[in-house]
Formats: sequence, C-alpha cells, structure tokens
Amino acid sequence: MLRKADMWNNRRVSVIFPTYNEKESIREAIEDFFATGYVDEIIVVNNNAREGTDREVGKTRAIQVFERKQGYGYAIRRGFEEATSDLIVLCEPDGTFEAADILKLLVYSDSFDAVWGTRTNIALIEQGANMGMFMRCGNVAAAKVMQNLYNTSRLTDVGCTYKLFKKEVIEKIKDKFNVGSQHFGPELMLLTILNGFSFVEIPVNYYKRVGKSSVTGHKSKTFILAIKMLNLIMVYFFRNLFVRKRKK
Repeated sequence: MLRKADMWNNRRVSVIFPTYNEKESIREAIEDFFATGYVDEIIVVNNNAREGTDREVGKTRAIQVFERKQGYGYAIRRGFEEATSDLIVLCEPDGTFEAADILKLLVYSDSFDAVWGTRTNIALIEQGANMGMFMRCGNVAAAKVMQNLYNTSRLTDVGCTYKLFKKEVIEKIKDKFNVGSQHFGPELMLLTILNGFSFVEIPVNYYKRVGKSSVTGHKSKTFILAIKMLNLIMVYFFRNLFVRKRKK
C-alpha cells in the first residue's frame, strides 16, 4: 500500500525519471518511490521511449511528459522544467537504484544544496551490476580529476544519476546548460560547483539493470562517453580559468 507523502521538513519532493529503454522496470520503480512516503510527485520524461512504455507509466500516479530531442541531458533538462517541488531528485527507472536510498539524500539535504550518489562503494555493488573494475576505476579517475582541478569535496563518481538538488540550485544554473546527451551529468556537477553551491557525495546501492543499457551496455560506447566526460571537465576548467584572469 502506498503511503501518503509527508514532504520533507516542509519541503515537497519531486523525482525525475528519464526513460528510453525501461519498459519492463519503470512501473515498479515509480511505485517503489511513491511507497517510500517522501515523494510528492514523479515526472517521467518519455524520451522517444520503447513502445508500450507510456502505457506502463499510465497505470501509475506519475506525470508523463514527452521530450522529442533525443538524449539523456535533454530528458533531464525537460524534467527540471516540469518539476514543481522544493527538492528535486534524479534517478534511473531501470532497477539499478533503490528507492529507499532517497532517505539518505533527503537527510543530507538539510545541510547541503546538492547531494550526489556514488555507485563506487564495493560493499554496495550487487553481483551482476554494471560496475566492474573498468567502469568503477574509470568513474573514480574522472571524479578525482574533477575534485583536484576544482579543489572540491571528495568525489568518486561522475556518472551516477541518483542526485538531489534544491530548487534554487536548478533555477540558478539551468540557463547555462549546453549538453543534451549522455555526458550531461558532469556538466550538472560542474555548474553546481562553479556557482558556489554546497554539495556532498554519499554511497548508494547499485544493482543489476533490468534489460540492457543503450550506452553502458557496450564497452566501445562507454569508452567514448568517458572521453567526452573528461573533455567536458577540462573545457570547463580552462574556460573558468580564462574568465578569472580577465576579471583581474
């Protein structure tokens, strides 16, 4: 039985689910998040999703919107436009994340503007999850590049979708988004950092995906995505360095 959403310390909570190939798992993901009792609304962004996905979403209380521009970034950016709550949570509806972990993000949201999950804690990676040594080391390495270049708090994962942002963070940075594809996550992190918002990274459970990912299910595509992420991190760094020098 679904619990009535209690809000979180007088703040409403929205969850954004971008969907492309999650027909088999999306309904359960929606129901699991509502069942936590902390979620006021779920925005499903149908990004030219597999046939029948819209019908699965229609069996739930989630709000479904359609984003025709193909890409992970475009889908999440559309979700930001639709979300009405004070706290906005991003997640994947593919079975890889645990709805109950939203409580971890909410607890830390009392002290930080943004809370980011990390899937790289070995103790929380289920057998069969797509977080082998190549994926794990790649995410940690890219995160450490970001951490050291921007002199931030500890970072170990640049690819984890499970994140929370206060509404004011998104309102401040949304006009600066440029990326529409799979490497949107690092841009979201970088803009949060460069605009002076506080954040913390926390470990979340990571499970085997229901079905196959259109990107991380292929090693070649994963490698290309990693290069794009690293390139984005470097571009933002040198652009910010140039801007600071001009201001002096």
